[in-house]
Amino acid sequence: MTDEELLVEVALTRLDHPDLDLEEIAELVVRKAGPDAVLEFASRNLAERRELRAPMFAAAVEHVLRVVLTLRGPSD
Repeated sequence: MTDEELLVEVALTRLDHPDLDLEEIAELVVRKAGPDAVLEFASRNLAERRELRAPMFAAAVEHVLRVVLTLRGPSD
């Protein structure tokens, strides 16, 4: 999944669940994406952080948050 596709998933999930915060949205996106995507997201996140180990689901959620915040750009 590309970063742009991931951002679309986050946006659509946020539309469906407007009362949730960004981390909860990221968790839903990761759960919905399935086990293969969890592994992919976690490995991308760990590579970005230059780490070898971390809890897989938490690392995957962090990747989603990192992508969203990076593509969102600097806050005003």
